[in-house]
Amino acid sequence: MLRTIDLRGRVLSPAEVLAAVPRADAARDEALATAARIVDDVAQRGEEALREQAATFDRVSDHAIAVPAAHLDEALAGLEPGIRAALDEAIRRVRTASAAQVPAPSVTELGPGARVTQRWQPVRRVGLYVPGGKAVYPSSVVMNVVPAQVAGVREVALASPPQAEFGGRVHPVILAAARLLGVTEVYAMGGAGAIGAFAHGVSSLGLDPVDVVTGPGNNFVASAKRAVAGRVGIDSEAGATEILIVADATADAALADAVRAALEPRVTSTRHSERVRAAFDGPQSAIVLVDDIAQATAFSNAYAPEHLELHLSDPRPEDYVNAGAVFVGPYTPVSLGDYLAGSNHVLPTGGQARYGAGLSAATFLRPQQVVEYDRAALSAVHEAIVTLAQAEALPAHGEAVTARFTD
Repeated sequence: MLRTIDLRGRVLSPAEVLAAVPRADAARDEALATAARIVDDVAQRGEEALREQAATFDRVSDHAIAVPAAHLDEALAGLEPGIRAALDEAIRRVRTASAAQVPAPSVTELGPGARVTQRWQPVRRVGLYVPGGKAVYPSSVVMNVVPAQVAGVREVALASPPQAEFGGRVHPVILAAARLLGVTEVYAMGGAGAIGAFAHGVSSLGLDPVDVVTGPGNNFVASAKRAVAGRVGIDSEAGATEILIVADATADAALADAVRAALEPRVTSTRHSERVRAAFDGPQSAIVLVDDIAQATAFSNAYAPEHLELHLSDPRPEDYVNAGAVFVGPYTPVSLGDYLAGSNHVLPTGGQARYGAGLSAATFLRPQQVVEYDRAALSAVHEAIVTLAQAEALPAHGEAVTARFTD
């Protein structure tokens, strides 16, 4: 369980460090090809394709894909009080943290009568995906919906897989979380097909195409988002989850051999023991040995993990610039971020944290510039505009300004 990658005593280039990172690349490549076919099938055949996919992947048929309002009301009425209280607290914390992510408009005065206003406009309509295959994630309802609401999105549609256990309905706890947040447009559809339906729309279901698709999922969901990117905006390819732990001798359980010894009884006794063991045995998992903190930092920044835990005497989170989210110290576990930290748990995977960000209110906002010049202000830059237009062999650009000063 858990192979070892030993980088000690080696001076590695950035490319060599990147090559040493454990990844399940073959699975991702296969998922992309499959997801693209599923998305295209939904684009071409709509509801018929979604129903065939539900029968194949979810073992349900003849279910209501567009969830009736009564199902949402029933789910909320039946929600266990303890779960509702926990969801209420998660919503409060995520809403507070998300509100801090909305930039205020700013006005720049470049001269008398010359003004550029920077404003942030929400997209009109979003499709939010909540997984529901091997586990149930009402927390993902919170993480998707709250930032969209805080950003000012007017139309929020949510999708989650139909459950055979519940007669083809979306899991009731997910429905209850959606109802708790005031979401009324919910669809019982899962996987890559749901992403395709959001991107292309399904007229027979009354499902209009969205502007942005967000949410976590397996590699097929992540790959489907790549397949529709460009037609719609996406948050990131939040696929199979990742955690990198950087630890020194002060950590519990300290270093590599102690970690492996401590894992065995926990893996054996946990509820999903077989799944956990399969994950640790996979090509994406390893214990990495390094000489020092500098080498650990370089490896972490090359890996760019979804979640990064720092168990170090001097953690210096400012040095770990590539991570979806950074968790500092022994009392800040990833599971805190999954539920009640106030941070968002929909984060980039597969190394995308090197250039991409996690889900936030900013995901649903577009920076937009409003330019206002009066006659005098335009006159002040008239000559420079004409000069640059001629330099670029685009004289009509200059003529568009000159015409405004010609009787």
